[in-house]
Amino acid sequence: MSKLAFVKMHGCGNDYIYVVADRVRPADPGALAKRLADRRFGIGGDGLILLCPSARADVRMEMYNADGSRGEMCGNGIRCVSRLQFEISGGRKNPLVVDTDCGAKTIALKVENGRAIAATVDMGEPILEGREIPVARDGRVIDFPLDIGGREYRITAVSMGNPHCVVCVEDDGVFALDDAEFARLGAQFERHPFFPRRVNTEFILPAARDRLKMRVWERGSGETLACGTGACAALVAAVLTGRAERRATVALRGGPLEIEWREDGPGANRVFMTGAAVEVFRGEIELDDAELIPAVPGGR
Repeated sequence: MSKLAFVKMHGCGNDYIYVVADRVRPADPGALAKRLADRRFGIGGDGLILLCPSARADVRMEMYNADGSRGEMCGNGIRCVSRLQFEISGGRKNPLVVDTDCGAKTIALKVENGRAIAATVDMGEPILEGREIPVARDGRVIDFPLDIGGREYRITAVSMGNPHCVVCVEDDGVFALDDAEFARLGAQFERHPFFPRRVNTEFILPAARDRLKMRVWERGSGETLACGTGACAALVAAVLTGRAERRATVALRGGPLEIEWREDGPGANRVFMTGAAVEVFRGEIELDDAELIPAVPGGR
């Protein structure tokens, strides 16, 4: 048997199990993610995130959802990765660059008493071309009618490195749904044929021009208390449909995120996300020797 150290962390309640995979790594990360993420028989979380060596950045983030599927990007997760890397490296560098499946991201950490407590992530430019998100339609998909379970919803599609479907609602109805009802609704969106690679779905209620209330269903994980890329997509969609200014607080079930879609100047057309990165606890798990393999030196 071998022991593998982990750190449980969350950003606005979006919790993952983090493993530093610089020397050894799981042979099957998807299967391990599914096992460890179970909230009754495992550690519990929305998935597994590996901190891997990178030849072109300070660290590489690999993320796996609770169902074992691979995710391209996680806004809450990347803040926690940055905090861990900052601690591992002795706080020598800030900002940090984190490599992801959708490119390198720059993260500026807020440090108090030598400890990183929050981070601002340059999430890059939103992707709005339908086939690139991807959805089954050319051009931009803004306030587009889509039939879900016999009911028409007006959706706006955005990619922040992973696909999002944003639905603006007029009242608190979707926020009052119980877990089972919301799960049925979220699953209908996630696996609709309009989304060839499945989709994350954000329901947003504009409370003011600078405040959005949001409930999210994440592809591969189900309902989560927060989704960083989803909050970014929500603000972009709200701006495109005339419901919000370019800077707003997105209020999620796990806490607030500050999102800005810059119009001009440095970082024009890029989305910036600011939020906390919180450690919950550390521990070790026992694995069979065959479940671990050597990490690739230097990364990619």
